[in-house]
Amino acid sequence: MALAGPSHLLSSSSSCLRRLNPLLFSAHRRPAWTPSRAARRFCAAVASERDVFTSPEVAKSFDFTSEERIYKWWESQGFFKPNFDRGGDPFVVPMPPANVTGSLHMGHAMFVTLEDIMIRYFRMKGRPALWIPGTDHAGIATQLVVEKMLAAKGVKRTDLTREEFTERVWEWKEKYGSTITNQIKRLGASCDWTRECFTLDDQLSRAVVEAFIRLHEKGLIYQGSYLVNWSPNLQTAVSDLEVEYSEESGYLYFMKYRVAGGSRDDFMTIATTRPETLFGDVAIAVNPEDERYAKYVGRLAIVPLTFGRHVPIIADRYVDPEFGTGVLKISPGHDQNDYHIARKLGLPILNVMNKDGTLNDVAGLYSGMDRFEAREKLWSDLVETNLAVKKEPYTLRVPRSQRGGEVIEPLISKQWFVTMEPLAERALQAVEKGQLIILPERFEKIYNNWLTNIKDWCISRQLWWGHRIPVWYIVGKKCEEDYIVARNEEEALTKAQEKYGKSVEIYQDPDVLDTWFSSALWPFSTLGWPDTSKEDFKHFYPTAVLETGHDILFFWVARMVMMGIEFTGSVPFSYVYLHGLIRDSEGRKMSKSLGNVIDPLDTMKEYGTDALRFTLCMGTAGQDINLSTERLTSNKAFTNKLWNAGKFLLQNLPDRSDGTAWDLLLANEFDTEASLQQLPLPECWVVTGLHELIDKVSISYEKFYFGDAAREIYDFFWGHFADW
Repeated sequence: MALAGPSHLLSSSSSCLRRLNPLLFSAHRRPAWTPSRAARRFCAAVASERDVFTSPEVAKSFDFTSEERIYKWWESQGFFKPNFDRGGDPFVVPMPPANVTGSLHMGHAMFVTLEDIMIRYFRMKGRPALWIPGTDHAGIATQLVVEKMLAAKGVKRTDLTREEFTERVWEWKEKYGSTITNQIKRLGASCDWTRECFTLDDQLSRAVVEAFIRLHEKGLIYQGSYLVNWSPNLQTAVSDLEVEYSEESGYLYFMKYRVAGGSRDDFMTIATTRPETLFGDVAIAVNPEDERYAKYVGRLAIVPLTFGRHVPIIADRYVDPEFGTGVLKISPGHDQNDYHIARKLGLPILNVMNKDGTLNDVAGLYSGMDRFEAREKLWSDLVETNLAVKKEPYTLRVPRSQRGGEVIEPLISKQWFVTMEPLAERALQAVEKGQLIILPERFEKIYNNWLTNIKDWCISRQLWWGHRIPVWYIVGKKCEEDYIVARNEEEALTKAQEKYGKSVEIYQDPDVLDTWFSSALWPFSTLGWPDTSKEDFKHFYPTAVLETGHDILFFWVARMVMMGIEFTGSVPFSYVYLHGLIRDSEGRKMSKSLGNVIDPLDTMKEYGTDALRFTLCMGTAGQDINLSTERLTSNKAFTNKLWNAGKFLLQNLPDRSDGTAWDLLLANEFDTEASLQQLPLPECWVVTGLHELIDKVSISYEKFYFGDAAREIYDFFWGHFADW
């Protein structure tokens, strides 16, 4: 074909090509890209479908309803499997496992787009490329879904045995668990689905048990009673990630604490947002430099409505004299900050709440009342006894369960923990030594800060769905500290018999492990660990890139780094690439309450998957993305332009019956000076421009500048190739 070019390039000498790109004909330069065997096979297969494009019924515009058909063909041809034909180091990306309860949202669309770009790029370069797909059992979320399903039939979880309930969950998973997988396929994800994993698969479950045992043997797992986030509805501890804070209207309650031994008017006024926790008060604190209360330090205060219970009045610099009245009630059993003060000062810890959110016997006459009901009754009684000062509107920062929406309660509970400091130290060193690179770079500081100030990790959950903690206790033994850690019940019984005799009976810890514990092993458990002789582990670990949202840098990414180093001796991936959140066209976070949620399935139906993916790609750089219909419309037009160009080219291919012309077409790569000189000058110009584009796009890919690559391709194709 003949292409017109800018007039200043229409010289008579082909040497102008050297001026266009001096690197193009360098003696030592390797072509930026040459087709791999799979790419050649793909091109030949597409070209063999020439009749589709030359038929009179061919669509005038791109019919993106064909995307699913094309995807099925790709998968059936084995294009998604790693190919070792050309050798080279494998390029591996572990997909963030989607929750089996989930349905597709824009976060999925974003990570699929970016990871698919990486995989396809290195696959086309001929490297064995593996994208490991899978799903997460999502302990709390899945159990909640199934409990709601049972409740609709009038059945409570407690009406069933544990075995009966988990059987129902597995039935639900078999029926609905593949929904999110099929939707990810709809996004065009070129994963090797023959290697798809589920966190409760036998292999991954074995890895979880092995990890627990090894950490316990090193003294890094322990059991103890500490303050945790508690879900009264689910009656389980929840992780920090499963707690969302929202600003809500509430009240600040001001009440009198009389000073023991003083006159009737000798009292201290305390302001609190949760008066029902006063039954758990163990001290009253003021700032040591606050002259208003200096005379009371060292004396005792009487806790209201407790029949005269006395607590010490202490001084601590933690107290903010500007907040409320400058007097702080210390309730360490129900507040994180109070808990740390109590442990620092050796104060007792008093719990006033049952696990279902009702007050316990410590609350006296209020025992058995719901926490919020007790709050109203208690304030009414304070007013009646003249111990209430005032109640004023106040904006609260309320912790709510991400899953159920209920208010989370800080509660003392006996749980299993992982000691994080020694693990975190090596994860910090990995970044410091350049073994792990975090992109964009600004997140490195956040990563370092979190690991430097890390707290021990509560890994136990009071659920029935998940990995059961591999710990057994002796029936009849009251001291639960005397436990046995084992890989299975048979091994646990053998250990117990060796210690207590043949007649001993054992029972397993009822708790399960935090979902994040199993997903922290994902990059290597999916490849066969702890069996390091597995071919997949030897070929594909460590992986190359971990791509995910920046909001789970702490809870998932950092934990994978720590566990990877601990169990394999290697950082599990060389790069962490973090994408931003997707917002609406006005920059607002998408939420159902705002009615601005954009469903990717609806978007693909209206604009096509290519247009959606290209729009998301152009906005990447770790920044949040404002998604608008204008951008989608523009990129839908771009995909249609690609269709029309492809249709034009394929309609002008030589007939397949002309074997010589066909062979020449497939053989000519135009990557040498001699091959280019055979072309008319305008075509030399555009092919040279293509080489320049390949160079620029390759550099952008290598630097993870996917937005730049998208814009470079768009500009060349639309502004040069299609125009000229």
